Amino acid sequence: KTQTNSSSSPALSLDDIDVSADGSPTLRILISIVYSVVCAAGLVGNLLVFFLMKVRRGRKKRSSINLFILNLAVTDFQFVLTLPFWAVDTALDFSWPFGNEMCKIILSVTVMNMYASVFFLTAMSVTRYWSVASALKDRTRRRVCPVRWVIAGLWVSATVASLPTAIFSTVKNVAGERLCLLGFPDGQSWLALYHLQKILVAFVFPMLIVTVCYLLLLRFVRLRSMNNNQVKRRSRVTRSVTIVVLSFFICWMPNHAITFWGVLVKFNVVNWDKTYYMVHTYVHPVTVCLAHTNSCLNPVLYCLMRREFRKKMKDLFWRISSPTGTNTCHLRALRQIHRCSCKNSKAPDRSSQLYVAC
Repeated sequence: KTQTNSSSSPALSLDDIDVSADGSPTLRILISIVYSVVCAAGLVGNLLVFFLMKVRRGRKKRSSINLFILNLAVTDFQFVLTLPFWAVDTALDFSWPFGNEMCKIILSVTVMNMYASVFFLTAMSVTRYWSVASALKDRTRRRVCPVRWVIAGLWVSATVASLPTAIFSTVKNVAGERLCLLGFPDGQSWLALYHLQKILVAFVFPMLIVTVCYLLLLRFVRLRSMNNNQVKRRSRVTRSVTIVVLSFFICWMPNHAITFWGVLVKFNVVNWDKTYYMVHTYVHPVTVCLAHTNSCLNPVLYCLMRREFRKKMKDLFWRISSPTGTNTCHLRALRQIHRCSCKNSKAPDRSSQLYVAC
């Protein structure tokens, strides 16, 4: 949002457009409020992920997918911490009040965690397919993936991808306002290339990888499914995969589509006209807001949709809402009875169905 303030075109100037230059104050205030709500929801959701991961850590070693979920929560947590600054910036009509150093820090952290979040989502898709496929194939050929090295590599990649932002972000005076934006030395060409690589690295390539991995996963599960339990499992996988891919696409596609439109304008492929100005003034802030909501959707999609974490959530809410006396003892007794009934059952299929139902 702050990177488009320097755009211009020799074919048409702002004076030729008979509309307000600062957009709608009502829209800006509304977006600032949404930023604040997303920040609060993201903080609560990602802190909840940290808590659930801590509770789970004491029982068994973290799996690869859980390590990715934990790092995804870290990136989203850092990302939502920047939203109050952007809320103030938007409410003040993009007039940056925090100084040049904070402009560099906040803009760099925002972009770095955007890349990191997308990278971890992509890595989780690859890991999910690899784990399911390798588990049903020859187990003797399974190799332990150095997950921590992969995670470190993803953080380094996100940092490298955000270096142009850290170098060229600055506060500039534009029409009497101090704006936090990217100031490339060669103007529009460098800015267009920057946006183009961001579209490719942060959306197009990850979206292709995520789609291919989940299509292969669905195909693999469909071919391997045989009995009723596996059919139910396949339907759950299909539903979760569809939600994951659609949420990623819906949250990010509108913003990157308008950004790509801006790239075409900067390369003089299309004209800078009133339609482009109106879209950037009124629609683009909404798409940025939609993209930011992905940071509070991720904890729900990648943690709370899983049965084991939903069970821990129920236990947590039960402990919070119930007294520490008789109800706690009663809950423990019920759990003990359930474990004993499952252990003494002579029909393993029915006990597994009981576990799934729980």
